[in-house]
Amino acid sequence: MLIYIAALPLLIWLYLLLLRGNFWDVSGELAPGDLPRIEGKRVCILIPARNEAAVIGPTIDSLTKQDFTGFLHIFLIDDNSTDGTAEAAGRAETLTIVSGKPLPPGWNGKLWALSQAVTAAYELAPDYLLFTDADIVHGRTSLAQLIGLAETRGYDLTSLMVKLHCATFAEKALIPPFVFFFFKLYPPAWIRSPRPRTAGAAGGCILVRPEMLRKIGGLDAIRTEVIDDCAIARAVKRNGGRVWLGLTPQIVSTRSYDGAKEIGSMISRTAFNQLRHSSLLLAGAAVGLFITYLLPLVLLFSGNIAAAALGACAWLLMSLLYLPMVRFYRLSLLWAVTLPVAAAFYLGATFHSALRYWRGHGGIWKGRIQDRRL
Repeated sequence: MLIYIAALPLLIWLYLLLLRGNFWDVSGELAPGDLPRIEGKRVCILIPARNEAAVIGPTIDSLTKQDFTGFLHIFLIDDNSTDGTAEAAGRAETLTIVSGKPLPPGWNGKLWALSQAVTAAYELAPDYLLFTDADIVHGRTSLAQLIGLAETRGYDLTSLMVKLHCATFAEKALIPPFVFFFFKLYPPAWIRSPRPRTAGAAGGCILVRPEMLRKIGGLDAIRTEVIDDCAIARAVKRNGGRVWLGLTPQIVSTRSYDGAKEIGSMISRTAFNQLRHSSLLLAGAAVGLFITYLLPLVLLFSGNIAAAALGACAWLLMSLLYLPMVRFYRLSLLWAVTLPVAAAFYLGATFHSALRYWRGHGGIWKGRIQDRRL
């Protein structure tokens, strides 16, 4: 019986290697660099910002310096900040600062801010809207690359997972696993395919066609969603649109995490929402995470040579699949063997997310509770 149990993790990792859309192959998910230059497009860039004075300056600077030949205008929605975010953003000629209105009932705070920006942007008749966050610094050619990809390959929504801040010990241990787990859940190859129902996007960088946004009913159609980036991708794909998600080292997040507690809070904000607030799915996720990531290590100490060998093979395969992400973040290759530790941490954060939701404090972001128990 032990041998059958010991074989489970290895079978799971063989499935992930062969049948999960090659999500682990980071090199295959990078944005192409040989796209033709598209001239003359009109783009409005929309940035929701609530108390982002510490990071907004470099973000605006990177967007005003884009190597882009079309029309570009930036709308910063100052979502009732109290730290001087609007002043820190500067006064660029291509920047309009919109004072956010009070959050109405039933709206996610970020989506409410973006909806106000969309209304303002539509007056300029843009060909594209770029949703980006206040802590995202864009490479000089990132906008041209996104538009080239959307235009030449006919995508209605084009999104890039930006390179997250990864300097502290906690970030090195937990940030690359976050991207790895995200791509495992939303394999980019499946997102690009018109057949699979999988749809996902990364909220730090989403380029969308206005006509498609109107077709899905605008942001009002997803106004209650906590995981708003994936919600808009699902809506686009459900309405016949084409979605692309990739990875880039050219667009980076300047938001740092001082310790594991901050990263845990980031995960806890959405984890139980991802499980649709289901206790059954929570239990299933816990069992699945244990079998996939932790059981291989337990088997090493089982006292059974065959079971230990199967556990070692599963751990080795796990590490090899995680290795491309470790290399993408330019970390020591030794970090590849630490994925079980990160999985245990994320499992704990998921249970914490459920507890916060049950206590009526789910999805806290910028002082707002965004995931309430009905």
